[in-house]
Amino acid sequence: MNVRKGVTKMLAVYGTMMPLRLLEEIQFWKMQEKEHTVVILELIPDLEPNYVNLLKEWEPIFEQTEMAATQWIEALLRSPSGITPHVQAQLERIIDMSIQQSRLWISQLLYMLNNSEAVQRHATAPVVIRHIIRESEYFLGVLDAFLNSRAQQQTGFTGYTGFNGFGFNGFTGFPGITQPFTPPAAASAGIPAGVQQQKLPVSTITVTNQAEKVSVHAASNRQEADYNLSGEGSWSQIRPESRPVPIGGHTLPPLPYDYSALEPYIDTETMRIHHDIHHKSYVDGLNKAEKSLQEARQSGNFDLIKHWEREAAFHGAGHYLHTLFWNIMNPKGGGEPTGALAKQISSDFGSFAAFKKHFSEAASKVEGGGWAILVWSPRSHRLQILQAEKHQNLSQWDIVPLLALDVWEHAYYLKHQNKRDDYIEDWWNVVYWPHVSERFEQARKLRWQPY
Repeated sequence: MNVRKGVTKMLAVYGTMMPLRLLEEIQFWKMQEKEHTVVILELIPDLEPNYVNLLKEWEPIFEQTEMAATQWIEALLRSPSGITPHVQAQLERIIDMSIQQSRLWISQLLYMLNNSEAVQRHATAPVVIRHIIRESEYFLGVLDAFLNSRAQQQTGFTGYTGFNGFGFNGFTGFPGITQPFTPPAAASAGIPAGVQQQKLPVSTITVTNQAEKVSVHAASNRQEADYNLSGEGSWSQIRPESRPVPIGGHTLPPLPYDYSALEPYIDTETMRIHHDIHHKSYVDGLNKAEKSLQEARQSGNFDLIKHWEREAAFHGAGHYLHTLFWNIMNPKGGGEPTGALAKQISSDFGSFAAFKKHFSEAASKVEGGGWAILVWSPRSHRLQILQAEKHQNLSQWDIVPLLALDVWEHAYYLKHQNKRDDYIEDWWNVVYWPHVSERFEQARKLRWQPY
């Protein structure tokens, strides 16, 4: 992805609202970096204690920066007078801190990658760590391109006029942001002091060693009849539970097939990491958000209501879309739909080929991580194709998702590296149209008054 071109477009679209857009980027990427500390710890259970301690030190640092960005977003939305020189300096400080954190995070990950014996013992660990490094490098690229574009175009914080009608309430800063960034004690992890000072270029690390893309999961001999384990649809052997999920009681659904079932199109280890680590993190995040909102209701303290509502939206959408994603794929997939769904696709898109082209292009052009989704609209009485950035942004309400394609890089980087279009082409071979058709049959019964 051309980061600089993307930021130039962002500047043109957001204009004086660009500071908010940047803070949203910082908020999201610090949440991602925090999640990546957990991914590494779960992926490498025998990681040396010094690196374990280092990763655990990073987690609250990323969380504090994420929270600070959230508070700044809320403060700017309340500001009637725009950005004063003092506030501008504070905003630039949080940007500088975010950059320092990510650069140091990358340098320490590179050191761990090259020096940890536990990392080297796990065939997949080096590939995952390189992917995590690429993710943080992309974030640095976004900020770097913005800062350079701002200098060239004199666009950004300077001249920002704010939002009339919102109360600034004398905001002067946040605890933790007025102080310099304190990095983790890298020395205790055996990392030389020079690594902390290393300023890394924003580049792309490409996995070229084919041996790193191995699948280490030993597949079990699951029978075909057990492809119904998720409990989705009438073809399932499991009757859906009628009782509601308790607050904070969401669980990770089992895959309806073995990790290796979608080979050669989607590799075994990607499925294992994607389902067992990434999807589980969304379940855990949703449960934490729901419990925190419950505590807010009980205590009457809603100071962090926006933060936990955002967390519930992000992790909840991630959990529900992934649950759909596993079920619209199957080793018996591929080909084209039949019956009523095929007729509706032809009616709404002209032909299946036109639909497939539109859907593939929508997936390919998702900015950063996100989804392409085929939905039924009970309001317009037709099918539509939507994009979702992250999991929840740029989507619509009052629709029913039927087919979802995950184009976050963690869905394909082990096999396809950064070649998203190749992954999309392979994915069509595992689309399970019977399940999509069944969802459509139920969804099209919903028809609201059209407007």
